[in-house]
Amino acid sequence: QVQLVESGGGLVQAGGSLRLSCAASGHTFSRYAMSWFRQAPGKEREFVATINKSGGTTYYADSVKGRFTIFRDNAKNTVYLQMNSLKSEDTAVYYCAVGAAGSYEYWGQGTQVTVSS
Repeated sequence: QVQLVESGGGLVQAGGSLRLSCAASGHTFSRYAMSWFRQAPGKEREFVATINKSGGTTYYADSVKGRFTIFRDNAKNTVYLQMNSLKSEDTAVYYCAVGAAGSYEYWGQGTQVTVSS
């Protein structure tokens, strides 16, 4: 059974940083692309970033490009999202998912990120 467990969320002031982690189990982590999404209150879930299985290729939503970095450690079965220069509009529940390019098989339970202005 595939499990994804996100952590690292919290309350941070605008301009600050957070690093989210997503620990995966139950599948061969290194064989799959991984992605991060977020959902703000009253809004639909939106794509944030994706990384290919080796970690050599990444894609970002325009809204986070230059501020967020997705990376992975296949030895630890973990994907990360480093978030810098946070803005109030980054406030959301952040989810990791197995997959990319519109095809996502499994989702984590989410971690709350709140950015105060």
